[in-house]
Amino acid sequence: MLRLSSVIENIRMALRALRSNKLRAALTMLGIIIGVSAVITLVSVGRGVENYIGASFGAIGTDLLFILPGSPEETSSGPPSQVAQGNVVIGPSLTTKDAEALKDVRRVPDAAVIAPEVRTVASVALGSNVVQPFVSGVEPEYAEARSWKTTEGRFISDGDMTARARVAVIGQSVVKELFEDDSSPIDRIIKLNQQPYRVIGILESKGGSLGGDLDNQIFVPLTTAHNELYPLRNRAGEPVVTFMYVLPREGANRQDVTEQMTAVLRDRHNISYRDDDDFSVYSQADFLAAFGAIIAAVTVFLSSIAAISLIVGGIGIMNIMLVTVTERTREIGLRKAIGAKRRDILVQFLIEATTLSLLGGMVGIFIGAGGAIAIGNLVENFDPVVAPGAVIMAVGFSVAVGLFFGLYPAWRASKLNPIEALRYE
Repeated sequence: MLRLSSVIENIRMALRALRSNKLRAALTMLGIIIGVSAVITLVSVGRGVENYIGASFGAIGTDLLFILPGSPEETSSGPPSQVAQGNVVIGPSLTTKDAEALKDVRRVPDAAVIAPEVRTVASVALGSNVVQPFVSGVEPEYAEARSWKTTEGRFISDGDMTARARVAVIGQSVVKELFEDDSSPIDRIIKLNQQPYRVIGILESKGGSLGGDLDNQIFVPLTTAHNELYPLRNRAGEPVVTFMYVLPREGANRQDVTEQMTAVLRDRHNISYRDDDDFSVYSQADFLAAFGAIIAAVTVFLSSIAAISLIVGGIGIMNIMLVTVTERTREIGLRKAIGAKRRDILVQFLIEATTLSLLGGMVGIFIGAGGAIAIGNLVENFDPVVAPGAVIMAVGFSVAVGLFFGLYPAWRASKLNPIEALRYE
């Protein structure tokens, strides 16, 4: 068994040897530093992206289901763009009639809220200030489905829907860009595509998400949007919606809700039992799992590439340790002549190689953490996570590289014949 004092002495000798060749040691550690810092940065950014995505879906709402037009194959990369001839949509679509059918509690008893939405971009002006936010046509239930609240005024009402009122509920980013005088926007008139709309409510701030700035949008009644901003119809003349949000009843099984809605929509769209759906139903869990799998795969791939630097650094350590063994042949012979065993020589050079890689790993951890923090500062509302597990993994890998690539030089040093070593010039 190695004594603690012997290990400490070997570490001192290793540090002394590194200090005597500072530039060579620094260049040898460079591969380890680059590899470890790259791995730490990538893993930290990957964890941060996972949290960012989770927060983004949390901002959308809780336990929501999403219905998109198009088959699952067509919507696997996102909502398909709707192709129209004039105001008639060609291809799969969802309509307000579909939403009304889904609201029938006899057919879909486990859905608490069905919230259709149409989304477009419109020019919004107040005096000389002009912005182009997303404008969504929604129903009053949309606020409950998406967990939207107003800080001033109110949300869209059933009366607004019936009257096709030109009223708008605006986000915080729109408020900042249009109302520079800090006056209350309530009851002020803004123009959407040159038409006057009265501001009736200000939305609470939700910040950024995968879909961009959630505060940079305006809500108007769905009936008004279909009348003035989004006039698309299907072949049967029914107003088209971009997608629908579904909030299941408390305690309801999401699979049951999905099956109920699927049966209603297949019947509405006259889909035979042998044909595929022309719509898709997703849950937040589906989106999170898909994004998580993509991020994990990309992180592993990039980290594997970064790990090549560790291997290159390990080869550099082996090379420099072989040179060190050659330079210190007489020292090795002298130590053996005064009683040092093969094990002592082996441990000494292993500790030197490990110390070299461990120091490089520690420097790489600080650089990697700094790089992750710098990336976080460049992206708004994004916080990389420097996980302890990633740090421990980096340190362990550094030690393993030192042991593995230092083993052969250490073994070669321990095999030297003391008499031949003392004669070495």
